[in-house]
Amino acid sequence: MGVVGALSRTAYGVVMLVAFSVSPSATDDEGGVTAAVADAVSIVRESGLPHRTDAMFTTIEGEWDECMAVVKACVDAVAAHGPRVGLVLKADVRPGRSGEMQGKLDRLEATLAER
Repeated sequence: MGVVGALSRTAYGVVMLVAFSVSPSATDDEGGVTAAVADAVSIVRESGLPHRTDAMFTTIEGEWDECMAVVKACVDAVAAHGPRVGLVLKADVRPGRSGEMQGKLDRLEATLAER
């Protein structure tokens, strides 16, 4: 079985975390980076997926197709602001888990509290 077959067997239908950052590499307008990022964050918020945005990344939680559709929509929205888009993406694909956006933090805090 090839790589694509193995991926579809393990990743589709599995809840995952995707942390990503998308921004225009060049903009045609003043203040374009902030406006472009705001367009992307609006898409994330409207997606209905659990999400968290901080100064560097936005993290979403959902199934593969849901997450990738949101990332693609964000890239498309940012592309409207300039001729080039930068995307950084990190995913945690872990079968059998959900609620990991908060769960990972809870386990970390519990471990720190034990010290």
